[in-house]
Amino acid sequence: MADITLISGSTLGSAEYVAEHLEEKLQEAGFSTELLHGPSLNELPLQGTWLVVSSTHGAGELPDNLQPLYEAITETQPDLSAVRFGAVGLGNHEYDLFCGAIRSLDDLLIARGAQRIGHRLEIDVLEHEIPEDPAEAWLSDWTTHI
Repeated sequence: MADITLISGSTLGSAEYVAEHLEEKLQEAGFSTELLHGPSLNELPLQGTWLVVSSTHGAGELPDNLQPLYEAITETQPDLSAVRFGAVGLGNHEYDLFCGAIRSLDDLLIARGAQRIGHRLEIDVLEHEIPEDPAEAWLSDWTTHI
């Protein structure tokens, strides 16, 4: 099992690129990783450390490739008390539900017993042309809490 399972949800690819960049940085720091783009619940270990990276689609909604995972967790209500996770969201502050997808995922994981490590990072893509930069800065602090 990987030290860290990265889960990405993306509509246009930005969150996917951020997740790939963070995976590279984690590997450079000596962590073993597994990166899953829009995984099903069956693909995920129900223990260990997850790093969730998601963009927000439309009016605060999850990307299409993460919607099935969200629904599966909501419907089956698995015990996630053995999961610790980090949360990175990408959004646009001009929308009312800025980073709504990562906030929804964060709330759902905590409701199922998972424990968030550190603070949730919300990246405004209008302020950060290269969202990998603030994500990388956040990651260096996040890994000290694992």
